[in-house]
Amino acid sequence: MSNDRPNYITPAGYATLRAEYEQLLSEERPKLVEVISWAAGNGDRSENGDYIYGRQRLRQIDRRLGWLAKRMKAAKVVDPAAAPDRTRVFFGATVTIADEDDNNRTLQLVGDDEANAGQGRVGWGSPLARALRGAAVGDVRRVALPAGEREYEVMTITYPAPR
Repeated sequence: MSNDRPNYITPAGYATLRAEYEQLLSEERPKLVEVISWAAGNGDRSENGDYIYGRQRLRQIDRRLGWLAKRMKAAKVVDPAAAPDRTRVFFGATVTIADEDDNNRTLQLVGDDEANAGQGRVGWGSPLARALRGAAVGDVRRVALPAGEREYEVMTITYPAPR
């Protein structure tokens, strides 16, 4: 993801990133450091599986912590419940679309860090989300997908209720 675009994320998506960061930093990492120091005290480190694995896992955790910290710092939390225009597709909208064969599909446009196609959450930067941005009910949008171009008609647009 380039740095010139904001990293939009829903409040729930941000909370998920924050929870993972806290869990790694306050629980998993300290336990691992304890195991590594215990293993280091057991003599020869070259054949010490606990020590070798522990150091590898610690590097993975530190990399993940760095990535999470960077993503949270760049995050721009947008609450879809506060959307001013609920008649068009914008960040956080839940949209039902129909393809040329009248197959309906419901999806929510979320931040790229919280996208999960299997759960119907499509990243804001994806080709489908970009094509749907600003669309109103009844609009037809053409999307270039890896399997070829498809046309989708916007059937419904909903947002969470305002808080």
